[in-house]
Amino acid sequence: MIVVVRTNSIIDDYVVNWRQKLGTGISGPVRPCMKRSNKERFALKCLIDTPKARTEVRLHKMCSGHPNIVKVLDVYANDVQFPGEPLPKARLLMVLEFMEGGELFDRISKESRFTEKKAAKYFRQEAEIRLSDFGFAKIDDGNLQTPHFTPYYVAPQVLQAHRYQSKQKQGIIQTSKPYTYDKSCDMWSLGVILYIMLCGYPPFYSETPSRQITSEMRKKILSGQYEFPEEDWQFISDSAKSVVKNLLHVDPSYRMNIDELQKHPWLNDAPDTALHSPAIFNDKDGMEDIKLAHSQHLTSMRIPDSSVTLKPLLDSHNPIIRKRKLRQSSIDESKDSETEPKEKKTTENCKVKSLRDIIAFCILPPKADDAERILNELVTKAIKQCQSQNGFNKILKNWEWDGKKFQQEVDRPRLAHELSQLVLSLTEKLDDSVS
Repeated sequence: MIVVVRTNSIIDDYVVNWRQKLGTGISGPVRPCMKRSNKERFALKCLIDTPKARTEVRLHKMCSGHPNIVKVLDVYANDVQFPGEPLPKARLLMVLEFMEGGELFDRISKESRFTEKKAAKYFRQEAEIRLSDFGFAKIDDGNLQTPHFTPYYVAPQVLQAHRYQSKQKQGIIQTSKPYTYDKSCDMWSLGVILYIMLCGYPPFYSETPSRQITSEMRKKILSGQYEFPEEDWQFISDSAKSVVKNLLHVDPSYRMNIDELQKHPWLNDAPDTALHSPAIFNDKDGMEDIKLAHSQHLTSMRIPDSSVTLKPLLDSHNPIIRKRKLRQSSIDESKDSETEPKEKKTTENCKVKSLRDIIAFCILPPKADDAERILNELVTKAIKQCQSQNGFNKILKNWEWDGKKFQQEVDRPRLAHELSQLVLSLTEKLDDSVS
C-alpha cells in the first residue's frame, strides 16, 4: 500500500498546540491539533523519520479502515525542532482521529462500582476500544520470528523467539529450528489484560524494580507459573478464572482461540460480583511502577499526564510493591555479612534514589502551581548525590540546566525516560559489584 506523505508544512493545514499533550511516549508527545478548513479536532503523533517509522505509518494506514483502529487522516514529512534539540530533525507527523475515551485501565479506575459483568462487557469490546499504535506491528504470515514485546504481556513463544535470536547474535550455533509465533500470542496477552482487569495487577511481574524482566519472571512466563492470591480472588467466579487459565496456557495448541473465547459462558453471563481492581489502579505507586517499566521497554507506550501526588512506598498496599519489600528485606539481611565497604553501596543507592524521585515526579507530577519549583529542588538534591556522575550532568546540560533551574520548558516524560535509562545502567553496575 502506497501512503501519500505531504511535504508542505503541516501548519498550512492544521493549527497545532505544541504546548499541550494528549499523551506521551519515548517517541515523543501526542499533541492536539485542529484542521484549519473546518475546525475539526485531531491528534498529532510525531515520529523520527526512519525506515521503521515509515513501515509503522504504512501498516497503520493499511488497517485504518477497521472500526477498532484509530484512523489516519494525513501524514506529513517535516523538519521539527523540539526543546532540548540543537537542530531540527526530520519527522513524520501523523494526523490521527481524536479519541475522547482514554486508556482502558484509566477508564476502569474511574468506575464507582466495577464488576465481573462490566469486565466481561469491556472484554467483549462493547465499549468502543481502538488501537492507535503500530510501532511493532507485523503482517502475520504464520511465521513471525522478530521478537518485540512488553514484559507484562509477553507470551512464552515470543520469549523463546527472543532467546533464540539472542543466542544467534552471540554466535552460538542453534540446533533447533527458529521459534515462531502467531496470533495465539495475542490471546495470551488478552489473558494478561483480563487478569489485571479482575484483580488490579499483572500475573507476571519483576520483583526487582530496576529490571523490566528478570530471569525469575522469564521462567514463570515460560512455565505458565502464576497465582490467584486468595485475598484478591476468593470472591471472583470460577468461570472468570477458567477464561484466564485457558488464555494463559503455555502450549499455544491448547490455548483458547478467539472463537472459543467469544462462546465462553462467562463472557455472556458474568456475575455482578464487585471487583477491587479500580482501587488498586488508583494506588498510583503501583501504576507508576507499571508505567515506568513500559516507558523503559516499549517505545510506543503513551503515559498521560496526571494530577496525583505520589504517596511514600512504605504506605503502599499494592501487592507488587508488598512482595518486593519482603524480597528486599531478605536480601538486606543476607548482605549483613558481606565484606564490601557499605559506604560505597550506600552512596550508589542514594544516587539511584534521588534520580528515581525525579522520574516519579515527572511521570506523575502533583497538581500544584509550584511544580517547577519542586522539580528544581529534586534536581538540586540529586546533583549533590551524583556529583561525579557524568551521565546525569550530560542530561541536565541537554535540558539547559543553569545550576538553579531549567532555561527551557521540560518535557517531563522524556526527561523521565532519559533518567530511567541512567538508573538502569547504575543499578546494573551495582548488581555486578555485589555479585
